[in-house]
Amino acid sequence: MTDWRARYWGPVALLLSSAASMALEIVAGRALAPYVGMSLYTWTTIIAVVLAGLALGHWIGGRAADRTAAPERLSALILLAAAGMSAVSLPLLRLAAPLADGADPLTRIGVLAMAAFFAPSLAAGTLSPILTKMALDAAPLARRGAVLGAMFALGAGGAILGTLAAGLVMIAWIGTSGSMLVVTGVYALLAPPLLGARAAVALLAVLAAGAGALGAWGLPRAFASPCLSESAYYCIRVDDTEMFGRPARVMALDHLAHGVNDREEPRLLLSPYLALVDEAVRARWPGPALDAFFIGGGAYTLPRAWAAQYPQARLMVAEIDPEVTRIARARLWFAPDARTRIVHLDGRRALGALAPDRRFDVIFGDAFHDISVPAHLVSDEFHAEIARRLTPNGIYAINAIDRLREPRFALSLALTLRQRFASVEMWLDAAELRPDEGRATWIILASPLPTSLPTGGAERRSTRGAPRTWVRVPLDALLASMPDGAIRVLTDDFAPVDRLLAPMLLDRALAE
Repeated sequence: MTDWRARYWGPVALLLSSAASMALEIVAGRALAPYVGMSLYTWTTIIAVVLAGLALGHWIGGRAADRTAAPERLSALILLAAAGMSAVSLPLLRLAAPLADGADPLTRIGVLAMAAFFAPSLAAGTLSPILTKMALDAAPLARRGAVLGAMFALGAGGAILGTLAAGLVMIAWIGTSGSMLVVTGVYALLAPPLLGARAAVALLAVLAAGAGALGAWGLPRAFASPCLSESAYYCIRVDDTEMFGRPARVMALDHLAHGVNDREEPRLLLSPYLALVDEAVRARWPGPALDAFFIGGGAYTLPRAWAAQYPQARLMVAEIDPEVTRIARARLWFAPDARTRIVHLDGRRALGALAPDRRFDVIFGDAFHDISVPAHLVSDEFHAEIARRLTPNGIYAINAIDRLREPRFALSLALTLRQRFASVEMWLDAAELRPDEGRATWIILASPLPTSLPTGGAERRSTRGAPRTWVRVPLDALLASMPDGAIRVLTDDFAPVDRLLAPMLLDRALAE
């Protein structure tokens, strides 16, 4: 074994391969998002899969380190295997995604994470013990403890480097596919120096030829992104569709459609929850003026509608992702004028940063994405800030996806809102009241005063398009029907939204 490879290149390889393995973990979260969304369950599964691969790899690598007579060559082969497995991870993910379509969400997340990211993590884990033993064998006996500590530190430092590089730079600037290509390239380029000079030259030539062939024939197609744009927050897609027989476009953030906009008539609202909020607001403010704050912009469907409805509107939108706003402007006919102010901040931060006397007629919370619920936007402390920011007859409207029966999260949210508002109403689109419907979009309206919407399920047709029937759910009766301890007031200290939403995921699992 050549001494410089063990003493110098081995530690470099450990540092950079550890960085690549952690970069892959961060990229995995974004890669899965178009298929399963981004939630605590997604990250928990990804971390478990990557750690399982690393753990098994460490065990295999430790046994191999004791048995191999040529650890440098074995390390090179493992690096090439890691490069190959990383290179095919995204194509494998896209092949596996349709096959897992029928599975419940948790199983789907696990299957896709295992299919795409277990093998490269296994290869990366196998490398570490071999490189560490190489360094120990080349060190004087009196310094082996220091060398061992240094190798552990390099592995941890590389993991930090890869995490920061992927999360702060790579995904935002070169996207998921570009990031995976960087990971693949790091693994591949670490291998040649571990071989002899001739073998290294030959391997570099093979790698260059292979990269050229893939680039010419298959690479762009294999690594084609399912996203129109990948931002620091979302995989953003826009598709052409029809709404009431008219041309429209739908925006999807990660795996969830977030809004549909009509090209010619911004006041047409396809989503029932938006239509209900619009009805409640227009019933209370029929005149030309409205002052509204939006937590989340997305497709900017409701800001478009209210800008068209209210000539004297003052609209403020807190959309955390500037790329979402850019796409809405470029593809979804969102053309704000001086009446609309957009800030690219978290909604809670944006609201708290306003002047103390700033008030709104309406605050609309639309920042939830299926099972991904920012806990800081549902707490009692945040609701206190919202109540302080509303005018005396103001409305706070929020939508939440939960079970149709025993909706523990939606009821916990309503119970929390009751700590700050005299009137809290829960509404459903009547179309969701079917025996086979396991989940529903709940619309919660909180205000000092009850709304004036009809409560008897009366059908209403408006300028917003289709006839719809909404049902107000008796909140007191629903709260009384829940088992003890099933719901709770949500606070900044404890808002277990994932646990409260778990029964909905279990229902979907049992239904499959």
